[in-house]
Amino acid sequence: MTDDDSTARDADGTNDADATGDTAVRRDRFSGGPARSFLSSLAADAAIFEADLAVDRAHAVMLAEQGIVDDAVAGEILAALDDVAAAGHDDLPDGEDVHEAIETAVIDRIGPDGGRMHTARSRNDEVATCIRYRLREDLLAAAEATLMLREALVDVASEHAETVMPGYTHLQPAQPTTVAHYLLSYEGGIARDTARLLDAYERTNRSPLGAAAFAGTPFDVDRERTADLLGFDGLVANSMDAASARDFLAEGATACATLATTLSGLAEDLVLFSNKGFVELSDDYASTSSIMPQKKNPDTLELTRGVAGDAIGEATGTLSLLKGLPRAYNRDLQRAHASVFETADDVREATEVAAGAVATADWNEGALADAAGDGFSTATGVADLLAMGGLPFRTAHEIVAAAAERVTDDDAPATAAAKVDEAARTVTGEPLSTYVSREDVEAVLDPERSVASRDSVGGPAPDAVASDLDARRETLDSDRTALATRRESLADAARALDAEVSEYV
Repeated sequence: MTDDDSTARDADGTNDADATGDTAVRRDRFSGGPARSFLSSLAADAAIFEADLAVDRAHAVMLAEQGIVDDAVAGEILAALDDVAAAGHDDLPDGEDVHEAIETAVIDRIGPDGGRMHTARSRNDEVATCIRYRLREDLLAAAEATLMLREALVDVASEHAETVMPGYTHLQPAQPTTVAHYLLSYEGGIARDTARLLDAYERTNRSPLGAAAFAGTPFDVDRERTADLLGFDGLVANSMDAASARDFLAEGATACATLATTLSGLAEDLVLFSNKGFVELSDDYASTSSIMPQKKNPDTLELTRGVAGDAIGEATGTLSLLKGLPRAYNRDLQRAHASVFETADDVREATEVAAGAVATADWNEGALADAAGDGFSTATGVADLLAMGGLPFRTAHEIVAAAAERVTDDDAPATAAAKVDEAARTVTGEPLSTYVSREDVEAVLDPERSVASRDSVGGPAPDAVASDLDARRETLDSDRTALATRRESLADAARALDAEVSEYV
């Protein structure tokens, strides 16, 4: 994927290959010599082969409609492009990039008139358009994968609204919660990742075509027409910005990296919970050891966790590549896109794997309930109860902190309550009954009842979770509609382009 035309043009405006078999653009003088393979991006450009063909078709149709190229010549070019498409990327002639190779292939098929396909454009605006055309599909695919994961999280959460589990901060038992509350915490994060991907799509789906090298063109082109034929929602208006900008690549890479980071946290939790016996992954998402047959390893989740490192590296690398480039085009940009496509695909696949792992995992309700009260995790509930009874919260905190030194995981609620009473007498000189009943203390010491009391919006109480689940399902439906609308818009444009091409071929 090279840009910046250095083309020796014929008088008619074409840039034909000569009889020696040189490529359509550089000819012998600028063929690259010993550095030719270093200059070439043809192999990596397989990712935008289909995009380039679509861009070529739309541009040829527009040239014919504007009277810049004769209808008959446009028909020949479009027929040759169909033949190139059928032959595939691997059949392309040698070239610096896919754009040059396709143009050379068209000229090989129909002669010098094939060079008219490049009238009124540069490879600078051409490649920028191809990258956007391809990346928007990757962003939608990643967004669709997030919907799969969110649906799995919501479905499993709805089955475990009353499944009590330990909650952690600093990996230490903190407060009891539920599996539903825990899973919905990730659904919220993934929902924001969906939004980021769709936002990135909006800024990616703008057409730079018609900007030429960066200073526009004297030909009477219709940029809006090619944008419509290619399914873009509008233009990158300024021609210098259109040809040179790659911030959309940085944004797409960063959106993927942020999603991968969210996935990494989920994967890490499930790996730890698997170790504790809280959850068992399906065999489809685990493996065994080559030497220790008793083992069941959460390998898919470990790989999901690892994808985040690659994605973060790609986002950082993209920004680093772009940070010092002057306007307008620089050859560094040749290296800016291929690995972003690869990263987007890896993150999409990791998201789908995470969705499958969540949907098929088996939560050990007994083990979770047994661990929910570990580490005196209901202590905050006791402090809250005392504060509701009239004590300053900081005093209540001091009482419970003193009791925590004596309470053990084996203590029954009545035993723990007695130790809290003893601490209250030490700190305040008064028994618990001055502020709350012993029965109420015993109740909040029970993890299940403690969870049920936390019914603020977004809390873990089953009623609060039920409301939250309804809201999550509505947002999911809205995001599904948004994704479907964008896909249908692209499909409509593809059908319209095919119909226009058929008028010439």
